[in-house]
Amino acid sequence: QVQLVESGGGSVQAGGSLRLSCAVSGFAYSTYCMGWFHQPPGKERDGVATIGSDGSLSYADSVKGRFTISYDSAKNTLYLQMNSLKPEDTGMYYCAADHSFLGLVTGGQYWGQGTQVTVSS
Repeated sequence: QVQLVESGGGSVQAGGSLRLSCAVSGFAYSTYCMGWFHQPPGKERDGVATIGSDGSLSYADSVKGRFTISYDSAKNTLYLQMNSLKPEDTGMYYCAADHSFLGLVTGGQYWGQGTQVTVSS
């Protein structure tokens, strides 16, 4: 059974940092693309960062230079290091996985339950 379990959210002041974790079980990372998605209050969910099974990375323009996505295969955990946080980064953050990048960004096969991030000014 595939499971994605996020953790690490919380409340921080603008300029602060958080590291989100997504514990993965039930599938082999080497065959999946994974990513982090952000849903601000009252808005649609958007992609933040993705990592391919080949290690290729992509970021939304709004987080480039501030966020870093990584995967620790020894721990089966996906991370999102979030630095220089801004109030507009507030919202739910979800990790997701799919066999393909296109599948990931158009719906995603597997999703976690989300973790809340609140950034105050």
